Formats: sequence, structure tokens, C-alpha cells
Amino acid sequence: MVNVHIRKHLTFRSLLEYLGSHVNFVLIACLLVVGGAWAFIEIADQVEDQKTQRFDEWAVRSLRQKSDLSKTIGPPILAEVGRDFTALGGIAVLSFVTLAVVGFLLLQRKFGAATFVAIATVGGLLLSILLKHLIDRPRPELVPHLSLVYTTSFPSGHSMLSASVYLTLGALLARFTPQRSLKIYFVAVAVALTFLVGVSRVYMGVHYPTDVLAGWTAGLVWALICWLVARYLQHRGKVEQDVEPAGS
Repeated sequence: MVNVHIRKHLTFRSLLEYLGSHVNFVLIACLLVVGGAWAFIEIADQVEDQKTQRFDEWAVRSLRQKSDLSKTIGPPILAEVGRDFTALGGIAVLSFVTLAVVGFLLLQRKFGAATFVAIATVGGLLLSILLKHLIDRPRPELVPHLSLVYTTSFPSGHSMLSASVYLTLGALLARFTPQRSLKIYFVAVAVALTFLVGVSRVYMGVHYPTDVLAGWTAGLVWALICWLVARYLQHRGKVEQDVEPAGS
């Protein structure tokens, strides 16, 4: 009984020491998590009250030719580009990317990080499914869909999963490279991929803009939570430590 009490005391003390040594980063991340959660709830509330419906419908229609709603605006090749980008947020591609990163971490003998990536990815998928089930918003039927859909509309699963997976992987990979320029590069690529996937979902006519915005928000919140947990697990020695930037 005494040993259990000591272990709990040491765990709590370890947590306090971690928070004290990373107070700025932790505080900013926590504020972003709270702000992101609040923003998601506000968007969901506005959608449920149909206060965004007029804007959503206008945005979807504005991306199609008035003479033929089956065709997108711009040159024909843009439709193919949109399908390519939207595939980057699909389950198949994200699963492959996650497995590739997990394999890389295993080859680097970073077993804790590999396990964490797998759990964080599956957790993001389950959260997306849960939110879709709870809100149950129908897909837009204003224009023909240029991508197959199987689930409800809010939040955009592609947007949420691309945000949670790419941002989590980008931040994690950035922590395991010494070059500061590569750290920035990993995060920038993750943000760009997340943005392009979300925009492509509206362009394909399968999501309203608010679906995508909510997906980005929920994905960012999940990625930040994963980042906080990863940092804490690193402090506990459960996940491998960061590689310090070159020249630091």
C-alpha cells in the first residue's frame, strides 16, 4: 500500500516537474485545445440551427459551372487534381502513410514512438466516426458528387483525419530530426496537405465548407492532445526523446 502511494506521489511530482520545465509550450497548447474545442462546438451549433446553410450552399454551387453543375469551374484538369488531393485524406492513403512512418520508427528502434503513432491514428479515426454519428448531417445534394461517399457529412472525415494524422506525424518526425529547417519543413508539409485535402472535399461537392472547417478544428485539437501526451510520455521515458536542433 505504501509503495503504491509512493509511486502515485512520484508520478504527480514528475508531472509537475514536466509542466514547470515546459510551461510556455504546454500553456499555449492547452489554450489551443480549449479554443479549438469551443470553436468546434460553436460551428456544430450553428450548423444544427441551419444558420450557415445559405453560405454553405452558395459556396458549393460557386465551384461549379452555371451551365452544367456536373462540371467544376476552371480547366478540366482541376477536377482530376481535386480527386488526387482528396485521395490523400482517404483511409487507404492515411493507413499507408501511418504504416510507413511506423515502419521507419521501428527501423530506428523507436518502439515507444511507433506504438504512440499507431494508437494516436486509430484514436483519431474512432473520434471522427463518433462525431459523425452524433451530428448526422446529410451530404450536400446541390451538385453531382465527384467522389464516392459512404458516411454522413459533419465533420469532414477526410479533413479531420488528414489534420490529426499529418499534423501528428509532422510534429513527431520534426522532433526526431536535428536540422531546424527540416523541422519547419515537416510541419509546413503537414499543414499544406491538411489544407489541400479539406479544400478538395468542397471542390468535389461532397462537403459543405463548415464540414471541412469543423474537421480541421477537431483534427487540430486531437493532434495537440497527442502532442501533449507524447511530450509527457517522453518525460516519463515511455517515448524516445527529441533530437536537439543542430547548433543549439
